[in-house]
Amino acid sequence: QVKLVQSGGGLVQVGGSLRLSCAASGQTFTFSRSNMGWYRQAPGKEREFVAAINWIDRTTNYVDSVKGRFTLSRDNAKILVYLQMDSLKPEDTGVYYCAAGGSLDGLGYASWGQGALVTVSS
Repeated sequence: QVKLVQSGGGLVQVGGSLRLSCAASGQTFTFSRSNMGWYRQAPGKEREFVAAINWIDRTTNYVDSVKGRFTLSRDNAKILVYLQMDSLKPEDTGVYYCAAGGSLDGLGYASWGQGALVTVSS
């Protein structure tokens, strides 16, 4: 199975920026689907899909609430995926999880990172 290790997260003020990263190891070339996704879970709410990127052609998909503020990318050489978060809002607060092997519309992910807490304060 693919192992995903996350870094980043932290405490930022409204309007600030953070970048999350997700490093993949193990069966990195045996994904059932060539997509990497991001989910988040806010306090007291259900986990929700945020964004996804295709590993091969770098096509991206974002939920409406983060369009224009969040940007997905991958490293040119290393097996790394980044989520750049700009213009952060309090409602962006939550634990963010990267995932591998699912679809661009946020379904079917089988491998998950350990999560990274993002807190946006007023």
